[in-house]
Amino acid sequence: MSNPLKDMDKPDTIFAIGTNMTECHPVAATGLKKALTKGAKLIVADPRKTHLAELAHLHLPIRVGSDVALLLAMAHVIVREELADKEFIAERTGGFVQFEAHLQRFSPEWAAEICEVPAEDIEQAARWYGNAKLGAIYYTLGITEHICGVDNVQSLCNLALLTGNLGKEGTGINPMRGQNNIQGAGDCGAVPNNYVGFQPVTDKSFHEKFKEAYQQPEMDLGNQMTKVTALNLCGANEGGIHAMLIDGENTVVTDPDKNHCEKALKALDHLVVIDIFLTETAQMADIVLPASAWGETDGVQANTERRVQRLRAAVPSYGDSKPDWWIISEISKRLGTPGFEYDSAKDVFNELCELSPIYAGLNWDNIGDGNFQWPVPEEGHPGTPILHEDEFKDGKPGLFKVIGYRDPAEVIDDDYPVWLTTGRRLQAYHTRTQTGRASGIDYLLNEETLEVHPDDVADWGLIDGTMVKMASRRGEIELKVEATTRSPRGTVFTSFSFADTNVNILTGSGYDPVTQTAELKVCPVKIWPA
Repeated sequence: MSNPLKDMDKPDTIFAIGTNMTECHPVAATGLKKALTKGAKLIVADPRKTHLAELAHLHLPIRVGSDVALLLAMAHVIVREELADKEFIAERTGGFVQFEAHLQRFSPEWAAEICEVPAEDIEQAARWYGNAKLGAIYYTLGITEHICGVDNVQSLCNLALLTGNLGKEGTGINPMRGQNNIQGAGDCGAVPNNYVGFQPVTDKSFHEKFKEAYQQPEMDLGNQMTKVTALNLCGANEGGIHAMLIDGENTVVTDPDKNHCEKALKALDHLVVIDIFLTETAQMADIVLPASAWGETDGVQANTERRVQRLRAAVPSYGDSKPDWWIISEISKRLGTPGFEYDSAKDVFNELCELSPIYAGLNWDNIGDGNFQWPVPEEGHPGTPILHEDEFKDGKPGLFKVIGYRDPAEVIDDDYPVWLTTGRRLQAYHTRTQTGRASGIDYLLNEETLEVHPDDVADWGLIDGTMVKMASRRGEIELKVEATTRSPRGTVFTSFSFADTNVNILTGSGYDPVTQTAELKVCPVKIWPA
């Protein structure tokens, strides 16, 4: 997030897109509710009529996968009606002339045909955001889990640059992270293209720095591999992957195209899983190493607002379970890899601070109260709650991106005439590895349903509360119908939380070419009575 969570009640205009925040981030969403009580306008772009959409002053129920069209048209209106912040654009951005010319053909009328919402509503959304004194954007995986996820995010950046809604309280571009410490994982280099602190592996100076730090003189990260690539190479004769370590992830439930994923993992000669429970993925492993749970572990997390927080073990580890850092360190030692001689989580974190410029002013002892939001470039620095206040990274201008619209990887047709989109439920956390074992949570939500508009239930010969079959080009599942107006006609919704109705058997039609993020939010399907 470019802005802290405490800013959520300060905007006069909020644009929430691709986020079901009241279910997926219910605590944080209270900030938006406070803003509404103070008179803020709320615009929600979401195919479904979620609770957040019900709170909105303007709900744009756009067709799944049409976000870029909406955002292009909103930018078109802001420029056409001279709502752009000309001073901000002149002083802090680049590429505006080309971007302005590019926008001319993307009218609200053009977008309305694609998004399936009235052009007047698109214009209203643009005017409200363009006229905002403090306009804030919030989004989640409904923006990123598309083949055009990068385009979606860059389009939101274009809107913020266009209106100058960056670098001050109550504004910004604010992605709400999907799990705890997702931000911290990125900070630590758990992505293929960056070392810790978002230092690119393609930069020779960083490469030399980390070769020395990691005591790996032959280290070569030229061929950056994502999980998508890795699964495709499992068991391959030429350049194949034959062993894999999965730590804290239930891959066969969360990943798209489950059949492909299972086939890949079965093709391995050796699979090791580190987890706190025997998940569906762990059941496939040759070796399962038990990890201690969060309440049993000392460590550090960075949350969605970049706040660095100490974790303190409240109870001893159960049985033979150990902290993840310890398990990984011990495996590395047995492989003869130097540089893994850690005695505590403190050692690991302090190494991170030594190697990462955005953590340089932090250490194990000064983060105890959770007062710092990175970047903290030197000791004594107060932290940076709001990014981009005076300049963008390295003093460079914020660049407008010229982006065009493209359809999802698969679109509906006669064989698969229904749009499926997926997401989460308030009562279930991710794949229910933890919440599914709690009897109280199971009482609130013990099975998955398929949300279908009542008119579609009637037209398709379905019966509310009975079982249906749903198929895509990759597979078929069976689950119970729930007749509800939350989903629009022609679009159905279900979550990925339940392994026995694993919707990710169906998904996986395409991936973003930059990040290789799967298009989990768009999948053409057909549905019929079971």
